[in-house]
Amino acid sequence: MLIGVILNSLVPSFLTIGSFWTAMAKNGTGALVGVFLFFIGASMNISSTGKAVAKGSVIIIVKIAMAVILGYMVAFVFHDSFLGLSSLAVIGAISVANNALYSGIVSTLGDDSDKGAVAITDLSVGPTVTMIALSSAGLAAISIGSLIGSVLPLVLGIAIGAFFPGLKKILSQGTAPITMMVGFALGCSMSFQQLLQGGLSGILLGVITTLLVGGITVLVEKLIFHEGIAAAAISSVAGSAVANPNALAEVDSSYAAIAPIATAQIAAAIIVTSFLTPWFTAQIAKREKKTEK
Repeated sequence: MLIGVILNSLVPSFLTIGSFWTAMAKNGTGALVGVFLFFIGASMNISSTGKAVAKGSVIIIVKIAMAVILGYMVAFVFHDSFLGLSSLAVIGAISVANNALYSGIVSTLGDDSDKGAVAITDLSVGPTVTMIALSSAGLAAISIGSLIGSVLPLVLGIAIGAFFPGLKKILSQGTAPITMMVGFALGCSMSFQQLLQGGLSGILLGVITTLLVGGITVLVEKLIFHEGIAAAAISSVAGSAVANPNALAEVDSSYAAIAPIATAQIAAAIIVTSFLTPWFTAQIAKREKKTEK
């Protein structure tokens, strides 16, 4: 993403030379996000145990519900600007979690049900939740076709990964490269000014995601399962979330003006939660050990 920002800020004409280069850098974000969702879907493992399914469902539903509630508060109470944060940035960031980070954390701190829960939390990827939340509240004009189209690449990837193990293995290896390409294309539509503008508010977004939303999710998990590690470990922002603002702008042009700033804010939140979430989970794990003693 940073490379794209540098090019667009210093030599923007270089990105409009034409042909495949311009198609990739300036006009291809939608296609790249679709490919990204397809690869993510193909890499998913949808098998899991009963407790893992229940736990995964609870923590991701609470996380999404909190994202929507906070997003609506920003939109309707604070006129879509809470300390620089828009409902697009809030819902787009909080509704999706870094499942790779989650898996790494619970592999050392969690039990088998925590590890298996990722099969459910994996399903909350891409811009679909953001699209549904904003359109349902009348904050965005998104057609049914666009909503269905936003999830089709993911569904197709899941189906291919489930029925063709060989293709699943090949496609799973493409998630890292396509993530970098999506980041580059998004960066090509951003400037240093927008990146700096999203910095402090993006840090705030990361703190809200982990400590506020994560804290509430932990309380719900403790109430139901008497545990809190999975909820704490899911309190991050997924790297794929940087594509959500642009995906909204693709189907509703009214978001085109704020999409770059929301993208910068989400990018900052991703970095913040990548450090804050492991620390937060470790604190919850320590408290649980003390309680057991």
